[in-house]
Order: sequence, then C-alpha cells, then structure tokens
Amino acid sequence: MVIDTEIELLRFVTAGSVDDGKSTLIGRMLYDKKSIFEDQLEAIKKTSQQRGNDYIDLSLLTDGLKAEREQGITIDVAYRYFSTNKRKFIIADTPGHIQYTRNMITGASNANLIVILIDATKGITEQTRRHAFIASLLQIAHVVVCINKMDLVNFSNDVFENISNDFRTLASKLELKDIHYVPVSALRGDNVVDKSENMQWYNGATLMYVLETIHISSDSNHIDCRFPVQYVIRPQTAEHANYRGYAGRIASGVFKEGDIVKILPSGLTSKIKTIDIWQDEIKSVKEAFPPMSVTVTLEDDIDVSRGNMLVRENNLPNVATEFDAMICWMNEQPLVPGKKYFLKHTTNQTLAMIMEVVYIVDVASYHRNEEQRQVRMNDIGRLRIKTSQPVFLIATVKNKITGSFILIDEHSNDIVAAGMII
Repeated sequence: MVIDTEIELLRFVTAGSVDDGKSTLIGRMLYDKKSIFEDQLEAIKKTSQQRGNDYIDLSLLTDGLKAEREQGITIDVAYRYFSTNKRKFIIADTPGHIQYTRNMITGASNANLIVILIDATKGITEQTRRHAFIASLLQIAHVVVCINKMDLVNFSNDVFENISNDFRTLASKLELKDIHYVPVSALRGDNVVDKSENMQWYNGATLMYVLETIHISSDSNHIDCRFPVQYVIRPQTAEHANYRGYAGRIASGVFKEGDIVKILPSGLTSKIKTIDIWQDEIKSVKEAFPPMSVTVTLEDDIDVSRGNMLVRENNLPNVATEFDAMICWMNEQPLVPGKKYFLKHTTNQTLAMIMEVVYIVDVASYHRNEEQRQVRMNDIGRLRIKTSQPVFLIATVKNKITGSFILIDEHSNDIVAAGMII
C-alpha cells in the first residue's frame, strides 16, 4: 500500500455535560500550543476583564454565537483547526445540553476520537452516559475520558480512580474499545499540553500527547471494497473527448488498477482501467484506499450513475429494501410511523417508510423500553425501515461510512434523524 507522506489529520469531538469545561479545554489547548492569533487573544482578554474575571476566559475562543457568550454555554457545534509538527487537527466542540444532543451527533459523526469530559466534583452524569452511548453507536474508534476540574478536588488521586472505575463499568455495557483516562484542569492547564506538577501520582500521558500519537491509520476498513459513485465526469473536450470517469470517495477497501469490480445495483462487471487523482493536474495512481477522493475509469462502456456502488464481485454487501437500524431522532416533530421520508445513504437517496418502532433506549439505564412507541426529539431507538429502492446494507460496526444514513422530511427537507444500520 502506498504510504501518504503528508501530516496525518485527526478529527476529534469534545462532549460532556453543561459547564464541564469543553470550550475551556479547547481554548487552553490552543493557547498553550500558541495557536491563537494576537488579535483574538486581545479580544478575549478584553471581554474577560469586562466580565470582571481575573483570568483569561479561554472558552470564548469557541463560544462564537452571541447567545453562547451571554449564557456561557455552547449551543451550536464550533469547529476549530490547528496543527502541530506531528499532526493536523479538526476539533468539533459540541453542546452539553440534552436539547442539543442532535448537534452533538452532527459533530461526532466524522470523528476518529471523542474526548468525554467529566466534572471531578460531580462524577458521571446522565449526559456522560448519553454521550458514551452515542460514541458507541457511531463506532468512534478512540475515547479519551478527561476528568476535569481536578483543582477543585485538591488534585485527588482517589477521586480520579473512582470516576475512572465508574466509567469502566459503564463502558463494559457498550462497544467502546480504545479508552484512555487523563486527569486535567482545563482552567489551569494541568495535563492538557504540559505535565502537571500538582499530580505527581499520575504517570500517564497528557491529553495533547495522546492526540498527537494515537494510532488511527488502521481505523479504516481496508478489506471490504466499497466505492459510492458521487458524480459522473464527462469533460467532452478535444483533449478528453472520450473520457468517462466515476468520481467519489473511497469508503473502504483497496481498489487497484486492473481489479474486476461489480456495479450495484445493476450487477454488471468491468475492469478498472485507471484511478485518477488531481494534484495540480490529472495524475493516475496504481491503487486507492480510504479516505482518498478519486475518479475511476472502466474498461467497458456501461451505465454507471450517482448512487451506484463499485464493489469486488467476491465481496458483496447485502442488498435489501427492509432492514433494522438504530436512529437518533433530531426533529421537534415526533416520528410518524407509516409516513414517508427520504433516506440518504452514501450518495444514494430513496423513499423510506418506518414500519415499526421496535424499542426506545433508556439512556440513563441502557434498558430497552419496548412499550414506548412515540419517538421524540433526542430519543434513540431501533426501527424497522422499508425503502422503495434497494439499499446496500453494511453494518456500522464493519463500516462507519456505508453503515450510516440520514432521514429527511420529504416536505420540509429537514434532516429528522441520523441512523446506523444494524
């Protein structure tokens, strides 16, 4: 496999209850890594003084909305970009209020890693359980549990160990795999970027060190070849008069020049002629793998269009019009069984109907409520769905990209739910 020599990109999301310090943690990280512009820093200092604070309120870096600054909370998802000499980062700072759970899911949907903050003075809360459940549902590969505000519990090792053990018990009920525990004080900077002198008992890594060194290159599925076609490219120029390419992003697997592929749903087969990428000019490569965006040309002139999927003929996904999925309802209007919605799965869109609400998950206990049939905003549950066109079924646990979908209201075009194929 070709090794990418560029600096690796890590997408991570912060989650936690209200006032656990998510925005302050990100602000501290950017501040200590000197990733803040001088005019930004001056503006934050000025606002902090106006509020009567005797410290720089670093949470103001990510709380961009006027309502957020007035209330001192995060409402929308705030994205920030920074880099070190080891890695590039895209941070999604998500809200902690229950009513903004849908925003948290939006921020977490593309993350390699989730940082779950827990207030050392409160321990695990319902939102901790909710966010851990969502991380498991979305198949986020890496989890860092930051036990924050350690300065308010006198940097106690016992508090850290007790909360860590409580989370381990919680995680044992979920599909959370790679979990790290870090005691921090976002306000003071302990164990965020620099090692804390106040917690000599902690021999582990700082949060920044974990983010810079955690292994993510094997997170993608390199076995099941899945290439959703996003766009058909026909330049129709003198130079490329007969060019017909199929553009998209590799979802999983490794595609090579000369591979025999099957096009779904037609079932026709062909051979990959070229795999083209754009680097100042069109350039062909011998192979492509996630998350590369490429244009594939085929030896045969066959009908391929947006929403089709290229796969290996000896490794096919299940194709069905009826399946079960876990969803998080994201709309103020409750789900209506029997109503038609648009289901968008990779680059394919089809009409879908909710046939049955199998159960709703009680996030506080992780118990299944099979009596509740109404699905309201922020509810998480299992549904049985029927579609008008075949859907290529790949369980989310095997492929995060092709295992997920969204439901769209056919009248308002609002996204009403995020779903994960079981």
